[in-house]
Amino acid sequence: MCGIFGYIGAKNNAAKLVLEGLKALEYRGYDSWGVAVVREQRTPPYAKASADGANSKQLGKIVIEKRVGKIGDSFLNSKFSIINSNAAIGHTRWATHGGVTQANAHPHTDCNNTLALVHNGIVENWQPLKTQLMSLGHKFRSETDTEAIAHLVEEEMKKRGFVGSVRDAFKKLAGLNAVAVLSLDGQIAVAKNGSPICLGIGKKEYFIASDAVAILPHTKKVVFLEDGQGALINKGGVKVFDLNTGRPIVKRPTHLKWSVEAVELGRYPHYMLKEIYEQPKVILNIAENYKDQIGGLASLIKESYGTYMVGCGTAAYAALVGSYLFSRIAARHVNFSVGSEFGYLTHFLTPKSLVIALSQSGETIDIIDSVRAAKEKSAKIACLVNNLGSTLYRMSDYKILLGAGPEKCVCATKSYVAKLTILLLLAYAMNDGLVGGTQLVRKASQAAEEILKKKYVEDIKKLAQKISKHDHIYVIGRGLNYPTALEAALKIKEVSYIHAEGFAAGELKHGVIALIEKGTPVLVFAPNDETYEAIISGATEIKSRGGFIIGVSPKSDPVFDVRLPVADVGDASPIVNVVVAQLLAYFLALERKADPDKPRNLAKSVTVR
Repeated sequence: MCGIFGYIGAKNNAAKLVLEGLKALEYRGYDSWGVAVVREQRTPPYAKASADGANSKQLGKIVIEKRVGKIGDSFLNSKFSIINSNAAIGHTRWATHGGVTQANAHPHTDCNNTLALVHNGIVENWQPLKTQLMSLGHKFRSETDTEAIAHLVEEEMKKRGFVGSVRDAFKKLAGLNAVAVLSLDGQIAVAKNGSPICLGIGKKEYFIASDAVAILPHTKKVVFLEDGQGALINKGGVKVFDLNTGRPIVKRPTHLKWSVEAVELGRYPHYMLKEIYEQPKVILNIAENYKDQIGGLASLIKESYGTYMVGCGTAAYAALVGSYLFSRIAARHVNFSVGSEFGYLTHFLTPKSLVIALSQSGETIDIIDSVRAAKEKSAKIACLVNNLGSTLYRMSDYKILLGAGPEKCVCATKSYVAKLTILLLLAYAMNDGLVGGTQLVRKASQAAEEILKKKYVEDIKKLAQKISKHDHIYVIGRGLNYPTALEAALKIKEVSYIHAEGFAAGELKHGVIALIEKGTPVLVFAPNDETYEAIISGATEIKSRGGFIIGVSPKSDPVFDVRLPVADVGDASPIVNVVVAQLLAYFLALERKADPDKPRNLAKSVTVR
């Protein structure tokens, strides 16, 4: 959830580079931030540094800037940003231990300001560590678990060098964590167990980040650290090692295929809108280039005895759509579970089971925990994931990259549509109908293009203006579009802060209809399939109680107060219908003066429990 970024290299504007790196990680969500630099550093050449990093004779001074709130553009040209330094680390914090205060923001230092440390994760044993360190005379300045790590490294440095101290301190931490530690002589040591961290390899410069997307503007060569690995970074290069033994590890960099333009806003006012508009191409790319990958996973499913789909948030709703598609098209039962609940449902897993994990980031802790639980039962793991080199990607036996490109808006849009497209084709492949499925997906791409035309978008914008003052919005669907109703409601509440709830239309009489008042907006997904008559019947009941009915349908009906027409695309209707909901959520956010890219209290990648 937190963001880490660091730089070491020939350039002397490390502070500004790190501030820019943190800005690139803003989509992860944060409430405070900080940067530490080494100023006036005069050390022997790094090429002569010892393996343990204990080589400094004339040391620099660590200077820290910490603030509550967002990183304003003015900070990119502040006095701090132009400090002459070629080594810096920074952090965007999402409060877990201690309030949102400047003192609790990272980086944290030891008693004598000889090191600065940033951290992602939760130190589960921080209280006993803090008690022990205080008994040894260490003075704490914050309420965080992170500061205990800085003092622990300081204590270890009384006995050994910099890298060995970071290693030994890190091994004493309970929980899933990643740290980056900046020394007075301008070196950075990192350690990983559970929380993501990667290294960028440039020309005479090196980068550290919790997400490779922040490194992309500088280099496409990235080393992804595994759990139990650490690294020492200095001007001489990067040395990766085993945290337990200290032995060196040879790691070959991964070459990122994303372009720099893919992470830029371009002509769009928000990333959410940009990513909505990119969806037709994402759909088409999968239709044209994924035949072999989908065929391979279909074969794996056929060989398995018991298939499970798991996801969190939007990915969970994609998995739920997948379970409907497999039943409907492939006549095969798929077990669905929310990632955070899957650990309680693993009793029937065997070595013949297949778990398909869905995730945009590939770092969501509940999904990683689910996969670990499945691996303990020797089940096979497949994943649909957007981020190459992510933890989920590396843990899986069979992997399909979504190919959606970087998704910087906190709420998922194009990654959701990519998952739906792959799952639809996968269901058709299970029934030897991949050709027909591909034709249907192409039709869905064209239908999404129609929704994104100016006149249609203006109609949705006007609708958002009409209903934005309401405190509640309800969404109903049936069959394939019951999960669409859930996802539509999630998008609306995520970005506009309107209370929105999605329901199976058949559940109206079981309590939901009690919530309907005069003028209550109700979004109704009514595809031209076997659910149509029942959906219209439910909408009629709602209207008779004063509800304002917004129909998303290829067919007209008198029950609709407003109709948003969509093409009849059969089993691909969840792909097309959700685009309408995404646009409505976006314009509702604008009407309510909310930032759709960075919703309050939300993080793009939930890496802590």
